[in-house]
Amino acid sequence: MSRFADAARRGCHAAALALGWRPAEFWAATPAELRTCLGQDGPTEAAAADAGLLAQMMERFPDAERSCG
Repeated sequence: MSRFADAARRGCHAAALALGWRPAEFWAATPAELRTCLGQDGPTEAAAADAGLLAQMMERFPDAERSCG
């Protein structure tokens, strides 16, 4: 796969997971719009997650139920 194809695949995957975008929405966005929507256009250092953010993430991305046997 080419470097562009690899980068496009990773970008589309990130947009789908983080933003709920479908491929058409990803391809309609400019690279600058994608960076802004993903929060990558500001300071490069991210603040540590506080309890509220962690709770939101746990609710949005729950661990799969596992059973033993």
